[in-house]
Amino acid sequence: MAVRACRQHKDFLANSNSFLSFLKLVSEGECREASDGASLDPSATPVDVFNRIISTRCLAQAQFDGNITSHHGAESKEVLSTNSVDGSEKIGGVGERKAREVPPSEAKLDVPPNGGYGWVCVACCFMINAHTWGLNSSYGVFLAHYLDTKTFPGASSLDFAFVGGLSISQALLVSPIATTCTRLYGTRTTLLIGVFFETVSLIGASFAKEIYQLFLSQGIAFGWGMGFLFVGSVGIVPQWFTTRRSLANGIATAGSGFGGLMYSLATNAMIQNISLGWAFRILGVLALVVNLICACLLKDRNKQVGSSQLAFDYYLFKRIEYLLLLGFGFFSMLGYIVLLFSLPNYASSIGLTPRQGSVIGALLNLGQGLGRPPIGYFSDSVGRINMALAMTFLAGLFSLVIWVFASSYGVLIFYALIGGTVAGTFWTTIAPVTAEVVGLKNVPAALSITWLALVLPTTFSEPIALEITAANDGRYLGAQLFTGSMYIAVALCVWFLRAWKIGELEEIAATKGRYPEEIDAVTALPIGEASSVCPAGVAVTKSSTFKRLWKWIKV
Repeated sequence: MAVRACRQHKDFLANSNSFLSFLKLVSEGECREASDGASLDPSATPVDVFNRIISTRCLAQAQFDGNITSHHGAESKEVLSTNSVDGSEKIGGVGERKAREVPPSEAKLDVPPNGGYGWVCVACCFMINAHTWGLNSSYGVFLAHYLDTKTFPGASSLDFAFVGGLSISQALLVSPIATTCTRLYGTRTTLLIGVFFETVSLIGASFAKEIYQLFLSQGIAFGWGMGFLFVGSVGIVPQWFTTRRSLANGIATAGSGFGGLMYSLATNAMIQNISLGWAFRILGVLALVVNLICACLLKDRNKQVGSSQLAFDYYLFKRIEYLLLLGFGFFSMLGYIVLLFSLPNYASSIGLTPRQGSVIGALLNLGQGLGRPPIGYFSDSVGRINMALAMTFLAGLFSLVIWVFASSYGVLIFYALIGGTVAGTFWTTIAPVTAEVVGLKNVPAALSITWLALVLPTTFSEPIALEITAANDGRYLGAQLFTGSMYIAVALCVWFLRAWKIGELEEIAATKGRYPEEIDAVTALPIGEASSVCPAGVAVTKSSTFKRLWKWIKV
């Protein structure tokens, strides 16, 4: 009996030790997954081990439930993207990528206010755009004056075309420097640098006597000022909004249209009634006062969003969707700059007066000012990429069908208004579309590369148009066909980009058991669902790309 009892006792101890070893292994695995990977005390009893497992399970579940509960009912859907990445672990829509692993206790979801002080930022960006891009839109009036009066002896029409091109290309060329300045010294410092350069450029241009002085002032220095102001402010509005993001961005970018309207008329009046020099000085003082006030009022949310503010991310060049996005910008600028700078001079070429030419340029900018907010508003409803595709196609169609046959003042007024509404679609949609392609966190780096890619077309588009015109004895038909074909090329790039985005949504929907229409285009999550962890990237198959070209999905 005693021997039997002893054997039972040994069996019990053996089973207990086996159970203890099993629990230790399980617990250590649990701890590594939900805690910090700490091992158990070797002297722990089976009860201690079991309690440790239960407590670890509960802690992990509580953390998970806490994250979900804390974000329940959040207004924002467009905060984290499928492609939001950190450091070298970048994920995208092409090929297999390693998703960034964020501990639940560290990941925090930022919820933009979707209004509030954001509307003050919208107003400030509106005014900055009016006194940078809008003011620069009046260069068509300056160009017509230079060509008619021979203000700078020895300068050719090609020289004046390069002055206008430099003012835009230099703004884009300094974008990496401006982005780095924003990361190191803050948004306000970047904006103040821009205010300084723009003011100095306009005041300096008022004293220019030689063409090289105009290159340095109205060309290069103005471009630097516009670049710092643009890069410092362009990413602020999307940080304040979610469901109203495209509308807010459309209102902000409309400033360039209304600014162009105002300054096209005002510049011509000042040149005719005062002088070219005093026109520059008045514009310089106005730009200084307005931009300085806006720079002091603007507030960014870079820390809340976790914006990377990288000047470059070469990995983006490996992604076909980003290359299509670059095509969207490249061909847009080849057409847009020609239209913006050539229309007043085209009016003179068909026998209209300089005043009528300035009115045509002003109406083109009025069309942009009226068209951009509706484009932004309906982009939120029908999809940003869908809207970009439709509007750029219309821009090409209007150029080929209306502008080519516009030989009277009335028809040219009609074209300036209707063409202006869609001509600047790129500037209205580029920030929201970029967020859908690369994710909010990588928007600064993606836009920085985009601005650099636009240096070539913005520099040479107007000289190309003038050379085509000169080769055709002053007739603008070649330049008109060139402009229309560039917008059609833009539409093709956006069409294929749209097909890629639909494919990405379909792949994500398949993994989640949802329909593509139920997946948010920015967060890559089911609509209405928020997550504190960045979702993994999805490889888009190429087998059915052409079928996706004809599908209708909100993207």
